[in-house]
Amino acid sequence: MAARIDKPGARVLHLLLRVSGAIDALNAAAGRIATWAVLIASVISAGNALFRYGFSLSSNGWLEIQWYLFGVMVMLGASYTLNKNEHVRIDIVYGNVSMRTQLWIDILGTLIFLLPTAAIIGWVSWPLFYNSFAIHEMSSNAGGLLRWPIKLMLPLGFALLFLQGLSEIIKRIGALMGMPQLVTQYEKPLQ
Repeated sequence: MAARIDKPGARVLHLLLRVSGAIDALNAAAGRIATWAVLIASVISAGNALFRYGFSLSSNGWLEIQWYLFGVMVMLGASYTLNKNEHVRIDIVYGNVSMRTQLWIDILGTLIFLLPTAAIIGWVSWPLFYNSFAIHEMSSNAGGLLRWPIKLMLPLGFALLFLQGLSEIIKRIGALMGMPQLVTQYEKPLQ
């Protein structure tokens, strides 16, 4: 439960933090799907290799589903990675400044870079998905799969990333206002 703060806008911030929690929960579910996609892709890859080299049986569909699952991993895993504070940073700067400065770097970086990029790519990728869906686009490979399901991952993944960016901004504004529940622990890489 958040600490009670008697500052202007605290009630609005509490509401926004609840919205942020809902976004985090949505992206946690997307992260679980991405995690399962890793396991499923591994099993399919091993099975495909076994059948291809052990029994001389193969299908382009099995190869394509691996590619599709990789797309699911990346597009659904990106927002979850942001939620878990595991994304790439410029450590030489970020690791050597105060917590308050880190919060401001996160807010400004998200506002200037992440949100516009996610919005533009999500917007531009929507017609790619929609056109593929409208014509029931199929792979040109024999035994290939429908293309629209994987093309849906582009606008969906960037929409989730955009929402998670908003959630991260809300949480950092809350931290700047003294809300204690934000955990921004950042572990530098061990290299």
